[in-house]
Amino acid sequence: MTTSKISSRPFDAVLCDLDNVIRFYDTTELASLERGAGLAEGTTEKVAFAPEIDLPLLLGEITVGQWVESIVVGLAGQVPEVQARELGTALANAPFRADGVVVDMLVQARAYVPLVLVTNATVELEDDLALLGLADFADHVVSSARVRVAKPDRKIYEIAASQAGVAVDRCLFVDDRLENVEAAVELGMTGVHYREPADLREALGVLLDH
Repeated sequence: MTTSKISSRPFDAVLCDLDNVIRFYDTTELASLERGAGLAEGTTEKVAFAPEIDLPLLLGEITVGQWVESIVVGLAGQVPEVQARELGTALANAPFRADGVVVDMLVQARAYVPLVLVTNATVELEDDLALLGLADFADHVVSSARVRVAKPDRKIYEIAASQAGVAVDRCLFVDDRLENVEAAVELGMTGVHYREPADLREALGVLLDH
């Protein structure tokens, strides 16, 4: 019966995003600094994650320090330069944690199928995974900063499927950003728009119920 269950599953690999699925940041200090600077909460992140500022970092073209300086330029006119640099640094150094519930589910799934992290990340990703205790968590890690292509570009999905050794249409793809999920689905993957652990639990049910 077990063999029948495994052979009938709808996917043969799990491709999973990192940030806002597995890893979550604590921006409490940043929010406090923004209030002190008279800025609306989220202002720094809006500047920092604008494509023209964020994408060079995610493609490995600039360092985190250079990204912070880009944020300083982006905040020009809203706060003094010294304060802008303090805000950018607080964002860059925001502490993070892993969601243990999600990690446990993915560890269980990995017992049956390859697990590949597919993430728009910086060149510091490997160090970050080590800090989270997740250095050996996945079979492969596809980082935008290493492969020089970022989601939702189809190439990064193809790289991830190749790393998993599975056809694109046999991959389950999990991401918190809808545009990234839609790009995966267009390639033939099974897409999961992640909002809470229950979304992942439902998608992985065929494996977790063994």
